[in-house]
Amino acid sequence: MGTPRGLRNAGSSSSACRFLAAFAVLLALPTLTAGLTRHYTFNVQMTNVTRLCVTKSIPTVNGQFPGPKLVVREGDRLVVKVHNHMNYNVSFHWHGILQLRNGWADGPSYITQCPIQGGGSYVYDFTVTGQRGTLWWHAHFSWLRVHLYGPLVILPKRGEGFPFPRPYKELPPIMFGEWFNADTEAVINQALQTGAGPNISDAYTFNGLPGPTYNCSSKDTYKVKVQPGRTYLLRLINSALNDELFFGIANHTLTVVEADANYVKPFTAKTLVISPGQTMNLLLTTAPNPGSPAYAMAIAPYTNTQGTFDNTTAVAVLEYAPTRASATGNNNLPLPPLPRYNDTNAVANFSSKFRSLATARYPARVPRAVDRHVLFTVGLGTDPCPSNQTCQGPNGTKFAASINNNSFVRPRVALLEAHYQRRYAGVLMANFPTAPPHPFNYTGTPPNNTFVTHGTRVVPLAFNTSVELVLQGTSIQGAESHPLHMHGFNFFVVGQGFGNYDPVNDPANYNLVDPVERNTVSVPTGGWVAVRFLADNPGVWLMHCHFDVHLSWGLSMAWLVNDGPLPSQKMLPPPSDLPKC
Repeated sequence: MGTPRGLRNAGSSSSACRFLAAFAVLLALPTLTAGLTRHYTFNVQMTNVTRLCVTKSIPTVNGQFPGPKLVVREGDRLVVKVHNHMNYNVSFHWHGILQLRNGWADGPSYITQCPIQGGGSYVYDFTVTGQRGTLWWHAHFSWLRVHLYGPLVILPKRGEGFPFPRPYKELPPIMFGEWFNADTEAVINQALQTGAGPNISDAYTFNGLPGPTYNCSSKDTYKVKVQPGRTYLLRLINSALNDELFFGIANHTLTVVEADANYVKPFTAKTLVISPGQTMNLLLTTAPNPGSPAYAMAIAPYTNTQGTFDNTTAVAVLEYAPTRASATGNNNLPLPPLPRYNDTNAVANFSSKFRSLATARYPARVPRAVDRHVLFTVGLGTDPCPSNQTCQGPNGTKFAASINNNSFVRPRVALLEAHYQRRYAGVLMANFPTAPPHPFNYTGTPPNNTFVTHGTRVVPLAFNTSVELVLQGTSIQGAESHPLHMHGFNFFVVGQGFGNYDPVNDPANYNLVDPVERNTVSVPTGGWVAVRFLADNPGVWLMHCHFDVHLSWGLSMAWLVNDGPLPSQKMLPPPSDLPKC
């Protein structure tokens, strides 16, 4: 056996000693270990579930509703093998994961992949890079995410900790959801056929449980136990289908420390508002001498819709471990006072409190110079009723939704695959309007013609383009907020306001120092929000309203970010098991 290569030219005992000394120094340095590979299997199957005394067969992952919690550390590789045992097509989105150069794992059907057909399988394989906190996963086909969702918890790297005092314990994540007694696929299919708004949900849920305010549901109440005088970490996820939600815990003040897996400057609140797609981490400090053995946690909707909505309140229970004070306390469950369903001022006040940490360890890398200025109007509209039917939308039309009056048409093949193969003809058009085609008083009296146009259009961007995007709400078919989610990127929320965006005066009030970094932001009711992002992730990335009814009506678009010149700036090749359309 030959001499080890590193010692062949050592030549003397002194040089050998120098080598051993250097080797000892290397051993003393911190070990830079790569992340672990964590494997999960999703068997997607129909399962009988009973809520509100109604039993129905719903899609589940591994028979669980909600689905399993996935736990990784920053830097880990996550491999999820999905086997579709249903008759429905399905795909899964890892909401908030940046998927650097790896859009093949992003999940939205017909955008980054063809859906997994019944009897088919697909492996989502990606690395969690530079992210830590609370995210989630959900189905991204039709309305299947109403049942197919679960938490995705990213722990900090070992030894890193949090930028706030270490909590006593972590409580199980809480996912807010909606329950429909009806088959949700039938609900949206009927709405798209008739042109009307879809039927509303029958209950809101905490981790799939509606709780005691609903018929037949006292036994289906989510409960979490705490000790007096302790501080807990609580992860919240709004996985509701079509509703922004107020949340509070009676007689408790909450400290917000994270939004969409990005740390924020801590601030306190008694009531939170959280939009579909958004996540928040809270510090919950319990009372040292609680006056009650239990307190209600409650959620109720925030909306300004002109249509019907689920105006109910769901309740879960925060239970204190037995103490002398609680044992003799009030047995009635105190309810938190939540704002009225249309209290836009409460929402604006809460939203204005979010700020990035903007520290050396957690900097706010907001683009200061802007290459592309884009203005998107976001709202509802209409389609004419086909001549051979009667429609139930506004004035006999059909409801629609659009960005810059373009209602997105779902392609028949995956856009990412078409882009990778440079096969665009008949699939997509690179002419999505980056300014409103017909300017009007967006938050005033709507125009007479509210018909939308249709197309599979994208905005092409050169690699590393810095973009300022203003999302302007409209009053067409009523002003309401729209939670816009961007795939493939986080963005910085640099400004927001009511009324029409003023490109001359509003930028002077931007926060370019410590704006909050998110992946989902609500366009204020009757207002606008400005965000900035750097297009440094090549691929095709969906941006859409996270109200699934508006997504179904076409309120979405896609950014096509071209490769950069370096190998590390180019899309990865597709995996061999990528589903076919």
